[in-house]
Amino acid sequence: MEYDLDSGAHSTYSLHYHLILTTKYRRGVLTEERTQFIRGVISGFTDKYGVELTNLDGEDDYVHILFRAKPTTDLVKFINTVKGATARRIRNEYQNELKTELWGDSFWNDSYCLISTGQVSLDVLKQYVEDQREN
Repeated sequence: MEYDLDSGAHSTYSLHYHLILTTKYRRGVLTEERTQFIRGVISGFTDKYGVELTNLDGEDDYVHILFRAKPTTDLVKFINTVKGATARRIRNEYQNELKTELWGDSFWNDSYCLISTGQVSLDVLKQYVEDQREN
């Protein structure tokens, strides 16, 4: 089996992650348009963290984010930036539509799920994420 490996100055690696974020109170506020908006926000700062966004999709109350990272990536900082930046931007952009569903400054649930993935299952995960809106 061949692996799709990345390399740095002194390392060879393949670091793929599956991040799942849920909306506060599991409110169904994530339309396809808003999910694409979130993708755009995240794409704006992935280079800063050494991250490549592989896929992003979900349902009306959660998103699946698949990404590749470098060994030097501070995953906690990246995830906190994802949550903070997307929450601020989406609440500003869709303020009038969201004020009856979410109140205060909340958008995402405080917790998250981060799973490291093996390359063997990456294609299966990609297909799973792409099929989220169809089911």
